[in-house]
Amino acid sequence: MRQLIAAGNWKMNLTYQEGLALAEAIHNAQRAEDILVILGTPAIHLAGVSEILKDSKQVKVAAQNCHKEEKGAYTGNISVGMIRSTGADYVILGHSERREYHGETDALIAEKIKLVLSYGLKPIYCCGEKLPVREAGKHIDLVAQQVTEGLFHLSAEDFQKVIIAYEPVWAIGTGVTASPEQAQDMHRCIRTLIADKYGAAIADSTSILYGGSVKPKNAKELFAQPDVDGGLVGGASLKADSFVAIINSF
Repeated sequence: MRQLIAAGNWKMNLTYQEGLALAEAIHNAQRAEDILVILGTPAIHLAGVSEILKDSKQVKVAAQNCHKEEKGAYTGNISVGMIRSTGADYVILGHSERREYHGETDALIAEKIKLVLSYGLKPIYCCGEKLPVREAGKHIDLVAQQVTEGLFHLSAEDFQKVIIAYEPVWAIGTGVTASPEQAQDMHRCIRTLIADKYGAAIADSTSILYGGSVKPKNAKELFAQPDVDGGLVGGASLKADSFVAIINSF
């Protein structure tokens, strides 16, 4: 049975003190017990939030990015070893904002994924298309390319440690959400692609999240789709009440 997941991506928001308070509130909230919650925090929050959650089996911590090198003269970057030392368990990779604003390619992200796995951390791999690509009817081809080039270099054993997040770029931070049917269609295509590469059993056990203006009012309908295993949530993850409502939408 696939793990159901509610992941928050705080992006470049919240002071250190605000982040700790939010993590504490989510940690102490009444939540569905079978849902894995992941908090994707800014780098400065990782150690503090990990300390708050050190005894939690349900709420884990993710970095929002890492450098492709293990260490060196890369001012302003964060290494996988640094991330692991904070107590974090996951790393978000391939987010559309990293692709758009920092020029990250599938090949670069594939390097990072191998490094993350080698340190015992788990990647949350983001994929998704821009609006012109969808309007041209090329969205399935593009996402298939991203998944293939970003992930299919992995062994079956390593692939099973990956969480995939489908985030249509045209729905991120815009208030526009893919319809449940659109989300399901893409998630089914991704799962079929995985099955063709690694077999049905691995495809059926892979958690695929939807991201793109997920809110308490639409989460239940999105999460009810058979191939949608949860969400990677942006703005609505910045307030405890809205994020807990999403967590309890399964």
